Amino acid sequence: MLIMILGLVLFLGTHSFSMARARRAAVIGQVGEGKYKLGYTLASVLGLVLIVVGYGHYRATGYVPVWDPPVFTKHLALLLVLLAFIVMASAYLPGRIRSFAKHPMLLAVKIWATAHLLANGDLGSIILFAAFLAWAVVDRISVKRRAVPAGAVAQQHGGQAAPAGPRNDILAVVIGVAVWFVFARYLHPLLIGVPVWPGQA
Repeated sequence: MLIMILGLVLFLGTHSFSMARARRAAVIGQVGEGKYKLGYTLASVLGLVLIVVGYGHYRATGYVPVWDPPVFTKHLALLLVLLAFIVMASAYLPGRIRSFAKHPMLLAVKIWATAHLLANGDLGSIILFAAFLAWAVVDRISVKRRAVPAGAVAQQHGGQAAPAGPRNDILAVVIGVAVWFVFARYLHPLLIGVPVWPGQA
């Protein structure tokens, strides 16, 4: 579990540094924007790798049960994650969904983390998903205090402007459902080692 925690500190710590705008600007001024972005990306990727590897190792060798979630929470989590994928897709497709979500990436993380907290009752999962949920809540408060316009968070991560309208909402739903199905049905057991699709062993 230590590897996972180190990954969380590195990944979420890197992302949390963006909230400290003055310090971030000072670092960019010292090393340059290109080097800053490269370091940010490398630290984030390394942190994510440590989280995945550490969580997998924990589940294989040091699983610590805390409580036993009812079966229905797993089905509820699957539906909530579907919603999270749709909201995430809307971050790049300006429309009513993105407008309602205000900051869709952060909302998607909160939904995803909450879903996994409902469906997992072991210590490692609680630490992992509670950490992501706490980070998303704090970051949302920080964004609100900085008065960052809705959609700016998505644009900072590569979102492209597009005409708002029903077309974008439909695309967000279609893309979200497609990616959710592929990930839940095939990639989750392959990458995470945990089957989540109904009927999978």
